[in-house]
Amino acid sequence: MELPLTKIVIAIDGHSSCGKSTIAREIARKLNYIFIDSGAMYRAVTLYCLRNQIINSGIVDRDKLIAHIDSIKVYFRLNPQTQHNDIWLNGENVEDEIRLLEVSQNVSPVAAVAEVRHLLVSLQKQMGLQKGIVMDGRDIGTVVFPEAELKLFMTAQPDVRAQRRFDELTAKGETVSYEEIRENIIGRDRYDETRDESPLRKAADAIVLDNSYMTRDEQLEWVMNIIARI
Repeated sequence: MELPLTKIVIAIDGHSSCGKSTIAREIARKLNYIFIDSGAMYRAVTLYCLRNQIINSGIVDRDKLIAHIDSIKVYFRLNPQTQHNDIWLNGENVEDEIRLLEVSQNVSPVAAVAEVRHLLVSLQKQMGLQKGIVMDGRDIGTVVFPEAELKLFMTAQPDVRAQRRFDELTAKGETVSYEEIRENIIGRDRYDETRDESPLRKAADAIVLDNSYMTRDEQLEWVMNIIARI
């Protein structure tokens, strides 16, 4: 399979828990590109908010968050053991902690704050200047990289996504409820699609990948065939 000689930007958007980061990481590995998990950046900010009582019962103290915004330093560092770029928050590796259900339950309202999005979008745009990156999120193809050479929009049925997320968390030893996860996923979809700031949208030129009944290998083969035709 021949792949593009010129480095490109690959933007992957879509619903929560549909495997965007997993497929993005695999694509980056195949192409020897840099993988950027933009969702991890929003989760890191959410973790900061939880630790500093900026969000309570799903309500963000917007004024307090804005007052803290210059104190939030989010960046990636290569983990030499896993060879993945882990997310760091103010000098601490928080890659595992940001995946907890409490963070998932609170990330959407934090991500809806305009000042947070402006900060992180600016960082993301800087990361893409040299191209050769794969970035996934909610507004990558519509806001961050509207000129990306390849845009994908990933989705899957809510029940399928909930089961995948349930399996992932229980495998880590967490005690979680399938119904709670399903409600969280449906709620996040609704919140992401209706927020005022950079709502979740499929870019007009994005290619839809519904992976409800596809294995990871099938998804990767599907995407790599598309890349080979660019």
